[in-house]
Amino acid sequence: MNEGFNLSGWAIRRQSLIIFLVLLAAIAGVIAYLNLGRDEDPEFTFKTMIVSAGWPGGTIEQTADQITDRLERTLEEVPHLDSLRSVTTAGQSIVYVTLDDSTPPDQVGESWYQARKKVGDMVSTLPAGARGPFFNDDFGDTFGIIYGFTSDGFSDREVRDWAYEARSRLLKLDNIGKVQLIGTQDETIYIEFSTERLASLGLSAATVIGTIQAQNAVLPAGLITSAQDRTILQVSGSLSDETTLRQLNIPTATGFVRLGDIASVVRGTVDPPQPRFRIKGKPAIGIAISMASGGDILQLGRNIDATMQKLEDDLPIGIDLTHVASQPAVVKTAIRGFTTSLAQAVVIVLGVSFLALGVRAGIAVAVSIPLVLALTFLFMDITGIALQRVSLGALIIALTLMIDDTMVTVETMMAKLEQGYERVKAASHAYTSTAFPMLAGTLVTIAGFIPVGFASSSSGEYARSLFLVIGFSLIVSWLVAVLLTPIIGLAVLKSGTATGEKQDGALLRGFKNVLYACMRMRLVVVLATVALFALALVGSSAMKRQFFPASDRPELILQLTLPQSASQEATAVEVSKAEEVLAADEDVADWSFYIGSDPVRFYLSMDLQAPAPSRAQAVVIAKSVGARDALQARLQKALDEKLPDIIVRVSPLEMGPPVGWPVQYRVSGPDIPGVRNVAWQVADAINKVPGVVQPNLDWNEPVRKIVINVDQDRARLVGLNSSVIAQTLFATASGVPITQVRDSIYLINVVARSTAEERVDISTIRSLQIPVGPNHTVPLSSIATIDYQTTQPVIWRRDGSTTITVQADTAEGMLAAGVVEAAAGKIDELRKANPRYQIEVGGAVEGAEEGLASVVEMLPVMAIIILIVLMFQLQSVQRLLLVISVVPLGLIGVVLIMLITNTPVGFIAVLGIIALIGMITRNSVVLIDQIDIAMEEKGRTWRGVIDATAHRLRPVFLTAGSTVLGMLPIIRDPFWSPLAFTVIGGLVVAAALTLIFLPVLYVLWFRIPAEAEGRAQKGEGSYG
Repeated sequence: MNEGFNLSGWAIRRQSLIIFLVLLAAIAGVIAYLNLGRDEDPEFTFKTMIVSAGWPGGTIEQTADQITDRLERTLEEVPHLDSLRSVTTAGQSIVYVTLDDSTPPDQVGESWYQARKKVGDMVSTLPAGARGPFFNDDFGDTFGIIYGFTSDGFSDREVRDWAYEARSRLLKLDNIGKVQLIGTQDETIYIEFSTERLASLGLSAATVIGTIQAQNAVLPAGLITSAQDRTILQVSGSLSDETTLRQLNIPTATGFVRLGDIASVVRGTVDPPQPRFRIKGKPAIGIAISMASGGDILQLGRNIDATMQKLEDDLPIGIDLTHVASQPAVVKTAIRGFTTSLAQAVVIVLGVSFLALGVRAGIAVAVSIPLVLALTFLFMDITGIALQRVSLGALIIALTLMIDDTMVTVETMMAKLEQGYERVKAASHAYTSTAFPMLAGTLVTIAGFIPVGFASSSSGEYARSLFLVIGFSLIVSWLVAVLLTPIIGLAVLKSGTATGEKQDGALLRGFKNVLYACMRMRLVVVLATVALFALALVGSSAMKRQFFPASDRPELILQLTLPQSASQEATAVEVSKAEEVLAADEDVADWSFYIGSDPVRFYLSMDLQAPAPSRAQAVVIAKSVGARDALQARLQKALDEKLPDIIVRVSPLEMGPPVGWPVQYRVSGPDIPGVRNVAWQVADAINKVPGVVQPNLDWNEPVRKIVINVDQDRARLVGLNSSVIAQTLFATASGVPITQVRDSIYLINVVARSTAEERVDISTIRSLQIPVGPNHTVPLSSIATIDYQTTQPVIWRRDGSTTITVQADTAEGMLAAGVVEAAAGKIDELRKANPRYQIEVGGAVEGAEEGLASVVEMLPVMAIIILIVLMFQLQSVQRLLLVISVVPLGLIGVVLIMLITNTPVGFIAVLGIIALIGMITRNSVVLIDQIDIAMEEKGRTWRGVIDATAHRLRPVFLTAGSTVLGMLPIIRDPFWSPLAFTVIGGLVVAAALTLIFLPVLYVLWFRIPAEAEGRAQKGEGSYG
C-alpha cells in the first residue's frame, strides 16, 4: 500500500489542472441547481388502469355476468397482473386492473398495450348493445393547479365559455400536460309532455319524436357539378334552439298542433346531474392543470398565474376567478423549508469541523462541502432528479456522511506534519494509509442504501432518489478527499516539528483507562452487550408501526358517504349542512366540494374511488399546518353530530403510495348474503378494539326495484313486446334522447320525457299508455302486473369473487398495525368458522408489508456486496466476522430512541435502519484496519489495540456527531423524522460500542496479551 501509484501525489503535481476542473465543476453545479426541476414529491408510476363498458338496460346481475365477468376473464391474461377489482352497477361495469407492485416502470406501458389488445380481441363476444370498452391508463395524472369560476347572474353556458377560453390559453404554455374542466353540466333541452294529454289528442310519443327527428336530421342534399364550378345543395329546417322546437308543428288526425302547445320545451342541464363542483358554498366550474413530466412546477406556476391574471382582467363583472389549489405555492414553501434545513445542516457540519479540527483544518473540510453539493446537483440535472422531498432529504443525509473522508484525510495529514514529515509527503500519505479503507467504508455505506435504490415497488420507486443522490455524493466525496483535500491542506495547514510522542489529553487518557478496564472484564462486556441486544429485540415489539406518516400540508379531506340508494340531490342537501359547519369555523381558510365524485387528483398520493351519486368529498384548507390537527378533530365531532345518519370522515392527506382508510379487511366469497354476513362479523370484531373509529362496509345497502311482469301472450295480441314497453317506460321515467341541437361548439341533447309530476309518481306507471300504432294506445295495467323488490345498487368483486371491504379509522395515538394485531385472534376464529370465505388484511398494513417486502428481498444482495467489499479490504474471515458482529448493535439505540420519542417505525424508518448498516460497518472497517497497523508497528499487545482505538476516537465521534447534529434540521419534518431518529439513536450507540465492544472482542477473539497487566498488578491499576 506504501508503494505504487499515489492518486493524491498525482493530483498535487497537477494542482492547476485539479483547481481548474474544480472551478469548472462548481460553475456547472450552480447552473445545474438553477435548472433543476422543482416538485413536492418524487414521481412514481401508478400501476392501475381502468377498463369500463356500458350495457344500457342490463340489470346489475346481467351486467356482472355478461360484461364484468367477460372483461375479468380476458384481463386475467395481462402480464404482471396483481389483482382485478371491479364495480358493477345496472348497465355499467368498471374494472380496475392493478399490476404487481414489483413491475418495472418501463414495462407498465407494455402491459397496458396488451390489455387493450386482448380486450379488443374479445369485444365481439360482448352482448349486443354494449358500449365500449373504454380505457384510462392516466389514472395517476396529478392536477396540482386548480382554478374555479363562480358567477352571479350568468348562466352555466356563459361561465363554461370562459372556462374553455382559459383552457385554450393555458394549452399554449410550455410544460403543460393536460387541462381538464371540473363540474360542468351538459346543456339539455327537455320536451316534457303528459302521456294523458297526448292520449286525449290521439297522439303517441312515437309520432311526436319521429316528427322532430325527421326535421332535424343532417343528410347530404347533393352537389351540382358543371364544367366551370361546383354548387352545394343544402336543405333548411334544422333545429337551432328551444324556440324553433316550440314552433314545430306536429301532425294529428284533424290537422296540426304546435309542439309548444302540447308540451313544455325548456333548456336546462343534464338530469340526473353530472358530478358537481362547489367553492365555498357556490356552484362553480373548475379548471384543473397538470404539468408535463420533468417540468419545473415553480416556473409553470408563474406562467399560469400570468395567463390567468390576464384572463381575469378580461372577465365580465359578475364572473369571479378563484385559485383553488396551488401546487407551486406548496412546492415553493416545501423547497424553501428544505433548502433552509440544508443550509442549517451545512452550518452545523461546518461548525463541528471548525470546532473539532481548528480553523485551518476546518477550511480544508469546508471547501469540500459546496464542491460535492455542486457536483451532486449536476448529477441530478443529468439524471432528471428534481428537487423534491426525497432528494432534498437525501442531500441532508449525504451532507452528514460526506465529510468523513475529508476529515480522515485532514487528520492524517496533520498527524504526519506534527511528526515532521515533509509537506508534500504528508499530504500524499493519507492516500497510502487510509484511501482504500475509506473507499471500502464509502462503498459499504452506499451498499447500505441498495435496498432502497433497487426495491421493486411503488414505495421503492418513491424513495429511489435517496440511493442515487447519497451514492453519487459519497463517491464524489471520496474523490474530493484524495484529489482536492491534499492540495487545500498544503495551502492552509502549518508545518509541524517532530517533538517525539505527543502527550494525551485528559479526555483521551480517561478513554484509554475505560477501555483498559473493559478489556480486563472482556467477557462481562461481551455478555452485557449481547444482553442489551437481546433486550432491544424484545423491546422492538413495543414499537409502533406506521407505513407512511400523514402529509405536512394544511389540507384535510372531508368525505361524506350516504346510503347507496341516495340520489345526488340528497347528497347535495348533506353537503349544504356540512358547508354551514365549515363556514362557521375560524380555522378554515378555504374549501371546495365535489358532489358525486372524489376530488380531481391535485396531490399524487390520493386514494380515488369511482364516481357515485351517494358520495361527496371536500378539500378543506386549514389556516396553518399547526391548526390542522385540532381542526380535524373539531370538524369530525361537529359533523358527526350534525350528520348522524351518514358516514363522515375527516382525514389529512397521505404520504407515499395511497392507502385510504387505514384499517381494512377484504371479505370475499361466492355469494353476496354470505359475504355480507361475514363482513358484519369482521366489523363487530374490530369495533371491540379500543381506538377503532366508525367501522363500516364499503357497500351493503340494497335499493328498491319495481319489476314489470309482462303477460307476453296478451302483449302480443295487441301488437306489443317487452322492448317497446321498456322504451316507453324509459322515455317516461328518465327521458330518451331523440336528437341534438347544434349550438356553436356544443351539441345539446334534446330529451323527451314525462312531466315532473308523472316522473316521480309510481301511479304514472300503472296508468301508463303504451302506443300500439298510429294514434292508438293500450294501458300498461291491461298487459302487465307490478311487483316490488330490492336489488343491489353495486357489486364489488376482486379477482372474480364478490368482495366487501370492512374499513375503519383509528383514534389519535392508535395505528392500523396495532388494530390488526389486537383483532388477529378474533379474525382467525372467523376464518376457521367460515372456510368458504376469505378474510384478507388490506389498508396501511398491507401497503407496509408490500413496500417493506420489496426492500427486504434486496437485503441478500446488499449483504453479498458488503461482504465482498469487506473481504477485499480485510482479507480475513475472522476480521470480517468481527465487523459483522458490531452491525446489529445499532438496533439497541434505535429501539431506545423510538420508544422514548414514541415515534412509529414505518417504511422510512426501516430505510434508516438499513442505512445504519453501512454507516456502522464503515467505522468498524477503518478501526480494524487501524488496529491491524498498530499490531504490526507495536506488536500484539493491548497497548496497540488501545492506541489505535484512541486514535479513532475523535474521527468516529466527529462523524457521528456531525451526522447526529446534521439530522436535527429534518427531525421536525414528519416524513424524515423516523429516519432521523433511527440514525441518531442507532449511530450514537453503535459509535460507542464500536469503540468499546469491537476492541474488546478483538482482544478476546485473537487472544491478544495484556502488556500492562504486570504494572496493574503492582498497583498502578490504569492504562496510560
